[in-house]
Formats: sequence, C-alpha cells, structure tokens
Amino acid sequence: MDFLSTLDVVIGKIGAFAWGPPMLILLVGTGCWLTYSLRGIQFSKLWHALYLALVKRKEDSDEPGDITHFQALMTALSATVGTGNIAGVATAIAMGGPGALFWMWVTGLVGMATKYAEAVLAVKYRVVDENGEMSGGPMYYISSGLKMPWLGTIFAICASVAAFGIGNMVQSNSVADAVESTYNISPTITGIILMVCTAAVILGGIKKIGKVTGLLVPVMIVFYMAGASYIIITKIAEVPAALIFIVEQAFNPTAAIGGFAGASIMMCIRMGVARGVFSNESGLGSAPIAAAAAQTKSPITQALVSMTQTFIDTIVVCTMTGLVLILTGTWSGGATGAELTTIAFAAGMPGGAHVVTIGLILFAYSTILGWSYYGEKSIEYLLGIKAVLPYRVVFVCFVGIGAIAKLSLVWNISDTLNGLMAIPNLIGLLLLTPVVVSETNKYFKNKETDKNTDIPLGEFQASGRKSK
Repeated sequence: MDFLSTLDVVIGKIGAFAWGPPMLILLVGTGCWLTYSLRGIQFSKLWHALYLALVKRKEDSDEPGDITHFQALMTALSATVGTGNIAGVATAIAMGGPGALFWMWVTGLVGMATKYAEAVLAVKYRVVDENGEMSGGPMYYISSGLKMPWLGTIFAICASVAAFGIGNMVQSNSVADAVESTYNISPTITGIILMVCTAAVILGGIKKIGKVTGLLVPVMIVFYMAGASYIIITKIAEVPAALIFIVEQAFNPTAAIGGFAGASIMMCIRMGVARGVFSNESGLGSAPIAAAAAQTKSPITQALVSMTQTFIDTIVVCTMTGLVLILTGTWSGGATGAELTTIAFAAGMPGGAHVVTIGLILFAYSTILGWSYYGEKSIEYLLGIKAVLPYRVVFVCFVGIGAIAKLSLVWNISDTLNGLMAIPNLIGLLLLTPVVVSETNKYFKNKETDKNTDIPLGEFQASGRKSK
C-alpha cells in the first residue's frame, strides 16, 4: 500500500469518527433548537428574506460594509452552490440510497435557522481590519461573545486549512474529472486554467470577488436549473411517485440493486447529513464570514438574507439534481460523484453531459472564489493582515494540485475538516442563542412595517409571544 492509499484510509477513519452520531445529533439538534428558539423564522419570514436578498435598495450603499446584501449572498452562494450540488448529491444517493435526499432536506430546513443565527452573530461582532474592511465570523463571535479566544483560534485554524479541501481541491478535482470525461482534456491543463482564472479574481479581494460572483452565480444557477427542469418536466407524471420513494427510502433503505451495494439507515442518514452540510454549509461557520462584509447596520437584515442561501442551495438546487438521478433510473448503476450526475443528465436530455460539465465548471470555480475569502479571513485572524497575500498565492497553487489528486482522499479530507471546524462554531451558536433571540426580538418588536423596505413584516417575538 502506497503513502496516498495509507493516508486515505487513515483520513477516512478520522472522518467517520468526526461525522459519527454525536456530530449528526449536534448539527441537526442545533438547527432544531434554533428553529424552536426563533419560532420557525425560516418559515414565517422566508418571503421577506427573499425580498431583502433579491431586491436592490439604494440605501444599502450608505451603510457600513464592503459589499451589498446581494453580493454577500452571491459570495456565500458561490461557496455553497458547487460540486456538492452535482457530485455531492450523487455521492449521497449512490452510497446512502435515494432516502439520503430526504435527510439533505431535513438538514437544509433546520439549517436555515442555523445560517440565520450565524449571520446575526457575524454582523454583531464584526470588526474593521487594518485595510478598512470588515472582518467577522465564528472566530470573532466566539472570541468576543463567549470570551473564549482559544476556541475562536481553533475554528480559524480548522477553517483556514479546510478551505484547501472543501473550497479548493474538491472543486478543481471534480472539474478536472468531468472535463476529462466529456472533452478528453488532461487534468493538468484544466488545473492550470483554473489556477490562472482564480488568481485573476482573488488577488483583488472581497470587492472584486463580490462583483464577479454577483454576475456569475445567478447565471450559473439558472443555466443548471434550466437543464434539470427540462428533464423533470418530461417525466412530470413520475415526480409524485419519486418523492414518495425518497421519503420511504429515508427510513427503509433499499438493499443491493444493480450496481448499488445497498445501505443501512445509518449510512443513509450519515450520507444525507454529511453531503447536505457539505452543500449548504449550515453549521460549519463559513458563510457568516461573507455575511460580515455586507453593507448593513442591522444584523437581522443580513441574517434574513443569509438564510435564503440554504433554501436556494439545498431545497431547490440539490432537490432538482436528486430528482434527475431518480427519475432517469441511473442512481443504482454503480457510478458515483460527478460521473453519475453526468450519466443521468445525458440519459434525460440531448447534450445533458455538457450541461453538467459546464455547470460543474461554473459551480466549482465560484466555490473556489468564495472559499478563498473564508480562508484568508481565517488566516488574517491568526497571523494578521500580512499573511493574506501569501495565503492567496498558496491557495491558487492548491487549485492545480487538487485537479490531479486522488478523488476519495480529497473527499475524505474535506469531510473530516468540515466536522472539525463545525464543533467550535456549534458550541458558539448554542451558547450565544440568547444573543440571537434578543437581537431578533429587538428588530421585530412593535414593528408592523420595516421602515427601510416599506413592506409588511407582522408582529414577531422569538420568545414565543407576540409583541404588545
């Protein structure tokens, strides 16, 4: 057994421990607790949140911050709508069965409350760095809110390293694999091109990242969803049965069939939650780093915007990928990752393989941009502003390395680091829940309309009673 194979096995075992029952309970449990504490804010305020996220308001530019609400959302979406929506969903279903999609839904729905709370704390405890830009995220609200700088440091270490996995090598690896399969282009060439394109943007900092993702992300999501919608519409009569099948499989996974090896309910849940979190990142603490850069005076407005990220990513995009896999009947053929999604799209529509490949390239590239910012803000917290430029250079180099790395090793590293960085963030969220509830109540108390947007809000109080 060579070094990489041995490392793959070791990392896989660590990852299995990191994503064992305690982590699954902590992730979903935190989301459930925040959903209860905030009275299901992700359901009652979703329409208002979508309005804040997608409708530009001229007063945004007058508020403190580096980028608009929309650009902050697109930056966060750029980091989440990535290979997790294409390769991650396919891997979850190929290993855990169709029921894994149900557990991705659960993770997404409760994760909206988690994402909301993360953004509230990120904006509330953000600071201005030496360059005059906003810096925030779990390392800041853990350090300032909980008075536990050592725990904030642990998060920053995990996040700065995890960026090379979930936000870098996994993305370039999946792109290289898809491009080679579809266009027979060498992974080395793909890696070099990705490196050049990444360097061209991230060296300009968050403002350039925000501008690029603000243009790129909406186009790539609409492009991919158009292809998936075509396949789903052509098989619309089968959709109700497919949805029922997904729910049934969540509690009674299918035994071996075709190339599918079969799965236990624990494997079904683990794959659904792990890939769901990989896709929407709720609870990891990554997205609030982008939320902290938003132009806003109120933590609540950006928090409402931030929670729509999880809705769009998991409830919309991941669901469409999963339905394509199931409706085309390709999920049990033995393939996995981006290859499986490519096979499914090719079976469902003419030129489907090109839709997946182009979508994957755009998704992965945008994710690399978003995670480069998360990583540099984490390293800035640890080593100061002087470490940012060297970090960007190293980050660009790893884009090329990821393109030629062993896929299973990259995925195992990503899963493991995700679990490790989630732990300090979830501790911070649970202990700072009273702060989130207090900020939420102050914002909504005695308001029948939002003075900034002039649209109805209704009365709200997270303690469970309406304001008088």
